[in-house]
Amino acid sequence: MDIKGNCISSINDEHGPIYVYQTRTSRILSFDGKIYQSSMKLKDINGLALGYTQAMMAGLLFIPTVKTATIMGLGAGSMAKNLLSSFSELQVHAVEYRAAVAKTATEYFYLPDTDRLCIHIDDAVNYMKHTDIKSDIIFSDLYNAKGMEPKQVQQSYLRDCKQALNQQGVLVLNIWHTTVNLREELDELLAGVFDNQLLSFEVDSGNTIVLAFKNDIPALKEQDLLAKGQWLQQEMNIPMEPYAKLLFETQHFCDE
Repeated sequence: MDIKGNCISSINDEHGPIYVYQTRTSRILSFDGKIYQSSMKLKDINGLALGYTQAMMAGLLFIPTVKTATIMGLGAGSMAKNLLSSFSELQVHAVEYRAAVAKTATEYFYLPDTDRLCIHIDDAVNYMKHTDIKSDIIFSDLYNAKGMEPKQVQQSYLRDCKQALNQQGVLVLNIWHTTVNLREELDELLAGVFDNQLLSFEVDSGNTIVLAFKNDIPALKEQDLLAKGQWLQQEMNIPMEPYAKLLFETQHFCDE
């Protein structure tokens, strides 16, 4: 099904087309004219319009103070913009393979020009292998027009992500549109690399969000988890309380 709206930009690089569509209320980034890669509401340019991007922020529930975040796969920059506007002291590193995608995000999706945002034009695997930056949270959302990047299902990549986390750090992965075999392979790799310190949940869109912890999963009390969800909801203007409740109920956190 084709995306509805007017195509206001259509360019090609060596990897294929990059489209920007505009409707009455939104701008949409797509690589094939059919699947949303990212979406921005024109009246809330720093918001997170897609449900799975909101769900990925659930990793912040377990981080006492977030100072550095890394986003693997910039897209239109919705996660970067939301984080920068929500946390005034946060440093964001965004890794994007295609320079044309980063240029499109800047020109059409109001990606801010700030010293707190560093965009690295690089392959995700290569960047993670060589970076010396330690992050409190890493968001891995690696997709192309065909679906999830195979790079996200590599033991070396997952190990490098774990190495790039601070001691209380969390890797957040978006898993969508995968074959059963690929999902089983990823689950096995994650369990091995992260010593089974994993939480996961599904969202209405069909995406599965996985939280992989560098060390032990924090044993949070229900009231503390819900309070953090309420605070994040106010700071980020996205529904974080439901994810706090979901994670408590499904993962049986300590409530003593």
